[in-house]
Amino acid sequence: MFFDEYYLLLVLPAVILSLIAQGMVRGAFSKFSKVRSAVGTTGAGVATSILERNGVYDVKVEAVAGRLTDHYDPRKKVLRLSTDVFGSSSVAALGVAAHEAGHALQHAGKYSPLALRGALLPVANIGSNIGPYMAMAGFIFNIGILIDIGIILFIAAVLFYVITLPVEFNASGRALVELERGGVLNHGELAGAKKVLRAAAMTYLASALVAFASLARLILLRNRRRR
Repeated sequence: MFFDEYYLLLVLPAVILSLIAQGMVRGAFSKFSKVRSAVGTTGAGVATSILERNGVYDVKVEAVAGRLTDHYDPRKKVLRLSTDVFGSSSVAALGVAAHEAGHALQHAGKYSPLALRGALLPVANIGSNIGPYMAMAGFIFNIGILIDIGIILFIAAVLFYVITLPVEFNASGRALVELERGGVLNHGELAGAKKVLRAAAMTYLASALVAFASLARLILLRNRRRR
């Protein structure tokens, strides 16, 4: 049941791709963490300057523990940068900081995909954490309605992953524009930041593929059960 042919053909390849994508982003970040920007400003400084240049003064920039734990919290209007980014002047750090500032700009500008993602988050959390297990319980105990409810819940989680893609790509696009416009990175450094952000984007794409593959597997198992 848990390692059926659909898992091997659909989910496992997607999981492997996700692991490769995670390795790529770690590798790109590690490589360009060793390349210092000519300007010498820090990740915190870049994020703050981008916000101020765009008239956003109500977002706090603070450090957070961990590696690659950078994120923007729209509820508290706090942009949190990991210790490897907050005080670093590397090309990788500035790219990541600008990306998170891009999310803050999305929030300030009422970017609709970001708002939709935020609205989906509570249901998506339930769908991701409960949906697949509920469906599997339905298969084990032969309860059809439990399978259907689990699949419906998981669909909400898949939609969240889909909406995340344009949100992340847009934030990276904003980051590169701001880094160039502000004269933070020169042409060569900008190319390095782009590689880091592109690798990060691959992780979101791979996560969406894993979610799609998992959903397709559940639907195929349900259809086979009904034959």
